Amino acid sequence: MKTPLPPLLPDAGKDKFNGRDFLWRFRGKSIMFVGDSLSLNQWQSLTCMLHIAVPHASYRLARSDSLSTFTFPVYNITVMFSRKPFLVDIVNETNGRALVLDSMQSGERWKGIDILIFSTWHRWLHTDRKQPWDFIKLANHTYKDMDRLVAFKIGLRTWARWVDSNVDPNKTNVFFQGVSPDHDKIWGELSSRGCQSQQRPLFGSRYPGGPHPAEAVLAKVLRKMSYPVLLLNTTTLSQLRIDGHPSSYGYGGQQGRDCSHWCLAGVPDTWNQLLYTALIQHQN
Repeated sequence: MKTPLPPLLPDAGKDKFNGRDFLWRFRGKSIMFVGDSLSLNQWQSLTCMLHIAVPHASYRLARSDSLSTFTFPVYNITVMFSRKPFLVDIVNETNGRALVLDSMQSGERWKGIDILIFSTWHRWLHTDRKQPWDFIKLANHTYKDMDRLVAFKIGLRTWARWVDSNVDPNKTNVFFQGVSPDHDKIWGELSSRGCQSQQRPLFGSRYPGGPHPAEAVLAKVLRKMSYPVLLLNTTTLSQLRIDGHPSSYGYGGQQGRDCSHWCLAGVPDTWNQLLYTALIQHQN
């Protein structure tokens, strides 16, 4: 006998996040976050928000290589995270690891998904030991390095061409999370501790450091696409949340400081509120 779906709450679909409404509305759908650790933050947040809405519903969690899958069988809904920090490929070659700006072979995994939410930028500025590649490849040329904003633009154009060529707008909703904020320098000017032990957000609705340069690159690429990708635009609201990071509380105690990722519950829940509202407005 098929297990009946739990009943909806009276306020389903109104102006706040409603996990039961989400599960009802998108039952039978596949949802995938694709990108870096900010995408992981949002995936973790959404799975928690849905689970707490139906705490007694059975679920399955599986991890395989770079893919994490959270499933609610009774709703036949799957929420996935595909780890691809640059969206474009990193390939192991005889002389090292190549960041290939015009290749997206991993895109095969993303085909046929009902809802795709992409993110990249968080790792583009990493250097030295944090840099996961040894050189850059583009067409028939190899580069030891290049301006990271230029590399980001080329990689983003590769992603845009892939979406335009491989995603059916009648089946799949595509979103871009926004540019992950690089804000520690500005916050450091406001407080010698940066985000550490901060308890209040920055005042006002404008970030003191001004717009992020990668935002303009992203906006230009999205404008030139034929596919109607919706930008969630989480950058500014996240930059203002100096209080929203794990800081020393979630990164090795007093021995480390994490001002890049986000506490759960916290800022990523707001990202998912935006996603929920956008999905209702643009539901296929």
